[in-house]
Amino acid sequence: MISLSVLRRPVAAALAVLAVAAVGLAGCGSTPKEAESQWSAERLYAEAKEEASTGNYERAGKLYERLEGRASGTALAQQAQIERAYMLYKTNDKALALSTLERFIKLHPTSAAFDYALYLQGLINFNDNLGLLGTLARQDLAERDQQAAKDSYQSFKQLTDQFPQSLYADDARVRMNYIVNTLAAYEVHVARYYFRRGAYVAAANRAQVVVADFQQSPSAQEALFIMSQSYDRLGLNDLRDDADRVLRKSFPATTIHSDGLGSKTKPWWQIW
Repeated sequence: MISLSVLRRPVAAALAVLAVAAVGLAGCGSTPKEAESQWSAERLYAEAKEEASTGNYERAGKLYERLEGRASGTALAQQAQIERAYMLYKTNDKALALSTLERFIKLHPTSAAFDYALYLQGLINFNDNLGLLGTLARQDLAERDQQAAKDSYQSFKQLTDQFPQSLYADDARVRMNYIVNTLAAYEVHVARYYFRRGAYVAAANRAQVVVADFQQSPSAQEALFIMSQSYDRLGLNDLRDDADRVLRKSFPATTIHSDGLGSKTKPWWQIW
């Protein structure tokens, strides 16, 4: 009688051969993953676009950075630089995104993407938001430093001046109007601060900036009121009456005399 152990030997041997063969076939059917350093410029661009489409902006940004070096001096390298700036913006690396755009604007003033570079530069500064704590505190956008707003305005202004027919020009103009109102509201915020602390000369001077530079802004109404009230406290009755006269003429339906400083039902800046 043949033992079961003897029967198992050829089966085990056959299985071992099949396993080895399977491994061999698998090795023949696939090649080692090509090193990223060996990818062509076109492959890098395609992979970066794919990563960006899935929301993997950090990975996409690194691929665009590699592509920029690989395709140096070509239109594809310029495109990679712009795309990388956008990826940095999406990952909240504002400083690096802006420095990337500044380099692009300096090196490629004749690029077909120059208008987009200006728009993206303006947009990054425009969306320099308050952060979590500011949002929770419901802080008015006009109550923070306005340098980012000024930088944003300059980018949008250059865009609309140089490329009035650009696809981005209309949106840039809307945002410029918003920024002007923000700057005016900031000046009124400072003037209100001074007035409430009894610094009436400083309050009147800051309010006067709004009346002189931002006449069409909604903030001009409160600026005139602050001027009128400040001059009243200072005993400058003629200046008080002049400011009040302009206020009533410019805003005939005003209720600010009864509502007081800082009165508003809805922040004017909530338009997005």
